[in-house]
Amino acid sequence: MKSNHSIERAEQVIAYQFAQRHYLEAALTHRSVGSRNNERLEFLGDSILNFVIAEALYHQFPAVDEGKLSRLRASLVRGTTLAILARELNLGDFIVLGPGELKSGGFRRESILAGTLEAIMGAVLQDGGFEAAKIFILGLYRSALEDVCADRELKDPKTRLQEYLQAKKRVLPAYSIISIDGEGHSQHFTVNCEVDGVDEKIIGLGDSRRKAEQNAALNALELLNKNEE
Repeated sequence: MKSNHSIERAEQVIAYQFAQRHYLEAALTHRSVGSRNNERLEFLGDSILNFVIAEALYHQFPAVDEGKLSRLRASLVRGTTLAILARELNLGDFIVLGPGELKSGGFRRESILAGTLEAIMGAVLQDGGFEAAKIFILGLYRSALEDVCADRELKDPKTRLQEYLQAKKRVLPAYSIISIDGEGHSQHFTVNCEVDGVDEKIIGLGDSRRKAEQNAALNALELLNKNEE
């Protein structure tokens, strides 16, 4: 079990304060620890995540049909996306693992990170009710939902840049952080994107590393397209 100090830090990281902290403790406990684990909360979290994201996409893309909405939702709620969000929160620092998983580095494993984040969503649902869980999920997914482009089947700028360079048989881009300003949830990231064959400096800005990299990739694509004209 995590200490009260660790639980408080976890609450700060996820930007939600629990009235009943035992839900968060359960959400952070992997099944490798024993029978009292986060699997039931993960089940709840998966269910509400799918609904909240489906509703958000329904309103965001009023002209998009059911099939494309389903594909957009699937891309947003898949384990890879959840693991990315969990890593941005450094969630692995708070997960309670059994000796075997701890030794093998389970706190870095995509499936464990994704499942834990879903369990936290379920914990928020149990602690604060539906509206609290909805606000929590939409807060986590704010950047990801902003990046969604229905016409491009959720291929974000980083993916499109990678595919462009692969098609040209060029080296994949390299991202590096130039600076991080601010503290906590008011941080601002400046990222550099190095692209094979491009001499200009390509900079991206955002309130998360992921968003800054996406912005840099978008700027790189615009530059590459301009150079081809």
